[in-house]
Amino acid sequence: MSYDLMVFEKTAAPKNRGDFMEWYEKQTEWDEDHEYNDPAVTSNGLRNWFMAITKKFPQMNGPCAPDDEAWEKMEEMGTDSYVTDYSIGKEMIYAAFSWSLADEAFETVKELAKEHGVGFFDVSSTDGEIIFPDGIRI
Repeated sequence: MSYDLMVFEKTAAPKNRGDFMEWYEKQTEWDEDHEYNDPAVTSNGLRNWFMAITKKFPQMNGPCAPDDEAWEKMEEMGTDSYVTDYSIGKEMIYAAFSWSLADEAFETVKELAKEHGVGFFDVSSTDGEIIFPDGIRI
């Protein structure tokens, strides 16, 4: 089981909670016509967020994933739990973090979302906090 967070393109997501949840369900059908591990398919804001987050939470699979040597170093240092599974869509990025890093992931994702002007959705929380870059919470 993972701790899941999502960032999204602010212009794509509805600002009504019910409509947002329908949009979220559609996004997570994973039916776009591309692989979901390449940041080239997403918006500039989301791509910039991704490049920033992967400095701390490296990509598990895809073009930005660590090579074998880097994996070995992370295992030796005990930082391999930071490796994260990202699903990258055109209008959102879904990230599955290790539960042991939930608090750190939450703070980092939220901070970088604000910095890069993208929305934030706490998928794993029971109240499912949704925050738009302009501060609107739904």
